[in-house]
Amino acid sequence: MKPLFLLASSSLLAMTLAACGGSGTSAAPVAAPTELAAVHTPPPDYPIELACAGIGGISTLKVVVGTEGIPTEVGVFKSSGQPALDEAAQKAVHGWQFRAATRNGQPVSQTIQVPVNFTPPQERPNQCFALDSQRQG
Repeated sequence: MKPLFLLASSSLLAMTLAACGGSGTSAAPVAAPTELAAVHTPPPDYPIELACAGIGGISTLKVVVGTEGIPTEVGVFKSSGQPALDEAAQKAVHGWQFRAATRNGQPVSQTIQVPVNFTPPQERPNQCFALDSQRQG
């Protein structure tokens, strides 16, 4: 005959496991979510006419990154004020690559805002001199 204490302890353990939904076996672990991460984000081509004129700005884009880590939608959220800069930013971001965010171990789409900064070059690019000649000629 088992002592009453051991019998009570065994019953308590069984009730605790049942309350947790377990029968001594553990459920499959749930994968921790991961955040979207940039993998390859080359800078956009700076429109040479604007670079030569010293015009810059920030184009803020709304980007939907699909489950494959590739932008599926790219639109202007806030314009730089220069359509050529906005277009260059959109073109570049369409080619970017990300590691998709995950939830429960599965990739998910995510929408983000991406600022693309165009800072005029400190020194005037050599191509500017050819543009100047064409304008005068």
